[in-house]
Amino acid sequence: MACLRMAVRLAGPSRFRSSATLTALQQLKVQPSQLLWRCHPVICCSTSAPSNDITVQYRHGRPVLALPLPSRQEKCLFFLRPMLMTVSDLIHDIRREDSGVSSASVFTTDGVRVASGTPMDTLLNKDFHLRINGVIYNVHSVQREPLTSERVSSMEDVKNTVHMLHTALQLPEHHLMKEKELQQKLDILKQELMPLEQMKAQLDLRAERSSSRALWVGLALLSVQGGALAWLTWWVYSWDVMEPVTYFITYSTSIGIYAYYVLTKQDYVYPDAKDRQFLHYFYKGARRQQFSVQKYNRLKDELSSVEEDLRRLRNPNQLRLPVEQIQSSTE
Repeated sequence: MACLRMAVRLAGPSRFRSSATLTALQQLKVQPSQLLWRCHPVICCSTSAPSNDITVQYRHGRPVLALPLPSRQEKCLFFLRPMLMTVSDLIHDIRREDSGVSSASVFTTDGVRVASGTPMDTLLNKDFHLRINGVIYNVHSVQREPLTSERVSSMEDVKNTVHMLHTALQLPEHHLMKEKELQQKLDILKQELMPLEQMKAQLDLRAERSSSRALWVGLALLSVQGGALAWLTWWVYSWDVMEPVTYFITYSTSIGIYAYYVLTKQDYVYPDAKDRQFLHYFYKGARRQQFSVQKYNRLKDELSSVEEDLRRLRNPNQLRLPVEQIQSSTE
């Protein structure tokens, strides 16, 4: 009753002029328990949790993710680049935008964690869950229409047109710059190779002389050996005495040839043996003259590569062919 009197005083007499209102007041007198319960303050609130559903929208042809940030209590638009971004890039953008984000991860609808290197183009094909600081957001992807054969062909035509325009506008200038760069590199390589070429020419000449001298010495020794055996056979001893000697000399020669094969893994062929002697004298002279064979070979390989690039750049017929096709056509 005290609550009723307080309500009447606050509302004023003009609020209770109708008979329906007086009848309601009389009913309140009969039910004091209900009156006491209604006099307690009542706070109206909703027990339903706010919706965590997020739909990916497309604006200006790009997917946009409206994500509520935990620290700001407001939504932030994240423009996605499906072909260039990954899941790791999205998480990095979220943490950079809101420093209060301590943990962020992406899961599939089945609860499987998505790898950070997954492209966004693959992720946007299906719905997924985005967990930020323990709060899970259900992200719904918009189903994109599959590309038809006509649309794919039109896209290929557009790509070819763009490529032709780029070629027509930028290719001559690019060719001139590339040719100038290669020519400068070629001049530098030739300057570095010039003293090495002179030193190599001297080493080649000395090695050739030494290997030729070794061949002539071998011929002289064989001639002396043949003459000595003939003198011993016909003038000093008889053939019965010299036959075993010549046999063991021949057998020793066979042992020497077999030892050559064991050591070099090559047959004893005179041109190959002469080349081995040439290399032996060449490297011996290179160590004496401090000639770097590795540096010389590296510079020669670079020079050959630059010359091949220049040849391809100056030949318009073979400009767009790969190296394999050029080599096969020249062969």
